[in-house]
Amino acid sequence: NIKNSVMAKEENGSKPVMNGRPTNKPADQQKNGKMEVGIADDQAKDFDFAKTEMKYDSTGMFHWTPARSIEDCILDRNQAAMTVLNGHVVVCLFADPDSPLIGLRNLVMPLRASNFHYHELKHVVIVGAVDYIRREWKTLQNLPKISVLNGSPLSRADLRAVNVNLCDMCVILSAKVPSNDDPTLADKEAILASLNIKAMTFDDTIGVLNQSSNAPDAMSPLGSPIVLHRKGSVYGSNVPMITELVNDSNVQFLDQDDDDDPDTELYLTQPFACGTAFAVSVLDSLMSTTYFNQNALTLIRSLITGGATPELELILAEGAGLRGGYSTPETLGNRDRCRVGQISLTEGPLAKYGEGAKYIDLFVAALRQYGMLCIGLYRILFRDTSTSTDASSKRYVITNPPNDFNLLPSDQVFVLMQFDPGMEYRPGWGDGKTGDRIPRSSQGGGGQKKGDAS
Repeated sequence: NIKNSVMAKEENGSKPVMNGRPTNKPADQQKNGKMEVGIADDQAKDFDFAKTEMKYDSTGMFHWTPARSIEDCILDRNQAAMTVLNGHVVVCLFADPDSPLIGLRNLVMPLRASNFHYHELKHVVIVGAVDYIRREWKTLQNLPKISVLNGSPLSRADLRAVNVNLCDMCVILSAKVPSNDDPTLADKEAILASLNIKAMTFDDTIGVLNQSSNAPDAMSPLGSPIVLHRKGSVYGSNVPMITELVNDSNVQFLDQDDDDDPDTELYLTQPFACGTAFAVSVLDSLMSTTYFNQNALTLIRSLITGGATPELELILAEGAGLRGGYSTPETLGNRDRCRVGQISLTEGPLAKYGEGAKYIDLFVAALRQYGMLCIGLYRILFRDTSTSTDASSKRYVITNPPNDFNLLPSDQVFVLMQFDPGMEYRPGWGDGKTGDRIPRSSQGGGGQKKGDAS
């Protein structure tokens, strides 16, 4: 009798009934016996699970992807060579299978900040012992664009396979516990790896071939078009590199052409000024700065963590890891935050300031016209090459130059820049109908020019 009464109500056009209670679920879903859980019925009618994809974590601060097995991300040497990696980040990792975890997630997460568009994310290739990386993988499995090469950072064959000469940055880390016998040997493997790469030479044939190939459908094994932004470095000494040091005094061994006194403080040495060396002691100064100036934490968080929020830090501290979340206006709004960028004075709308202008002129113009805050310069080390535009030349950082500091055409500028929402894809875009195009938002009249400057 109950079954007949329920069927009669459904036939009369009333709300579908499940277990005697009205529900907003369509009748066909109920017949299959499948019910979505975790969201109220009155919300489910406005939410299409099938068409919704999780792209960001639950806070909207970082890009997110469903968990992947490490086996799906492992490349052998041949696969890595066929992938035609370019503009990527190579992480050379020294570790034993039982070495303490160093938290690779803290290195990769800032590179996955949501204020970068997905196509701007640089592929991260970790070269090291897969047995150790497997222990770290639980914290990395939800971050996109990560590959692992089971090899040795000291193997030149492995380094060539991952195209270290075409990378945007090579990071050398060690998770091994240093011996108490001689602290100067704590960094020996990291230093040897750095010197090994600098001593290598590379055949730039791949860059020439790809530039001479005009085939529009040339595709890499990963399915993305082969477009090399620049030729690779012919000499290993021009590969962008940063080496982590446990002992500050070992910085003297990183640069063979550096004539610094061995007793020179770390922050006065050439590798530190050029950004090729990083020591653990730097974190002590950051902690001290934050203690005496609480406002510095906002800037430091943006520079180091990519903008982690207290909510996300609590989730990570509890050990839950990154959790995917459905995009809402609130979480998507978290993408709209500043990010660190680098602009060139060689070309673009700010190039006129590279012709002998003062730093104060550039600072004011960038802030007023493009909403960018200049925080430092990246200058070629040797003055006799100051007119060169070679991006691989050795450079050093000048933070917060004085107002009357003279600029050079070869200078690059570190800036905090506004988030650029880009352009939303619409079917038929490019057919000449202006109604299909959504313009970029502009700050202070920047508009499209700001994108050019970046």
